[in-house]
Amino acid sequence: MAGQPPMTYLRQHRLALAADLLREPDTTLAVVADRVGFANAFALSNAFKKEHGISPSEYRTRETQTEI
Repeated sequence: MAGQPPMTYLRQHRLALAADLLREPDTTLAVVADRVGFANAFALSNAFKKEHGISPSEYRTRETQTEI
């Protein structure tokens, strides 16, 4: 239905949710990982970097600077 394999869709969806949560400056990477279903912050960080080309902390910095 989504035009892609289920696990690909799920991974992209979880990483999109993680990106939204990373915009909250007080939320730790460990909390974000837990909320979106990754085993730990390291696993989330690796997947996020593969998907977005930057680390979660770089993403957070860019996004919070854009909002100002």
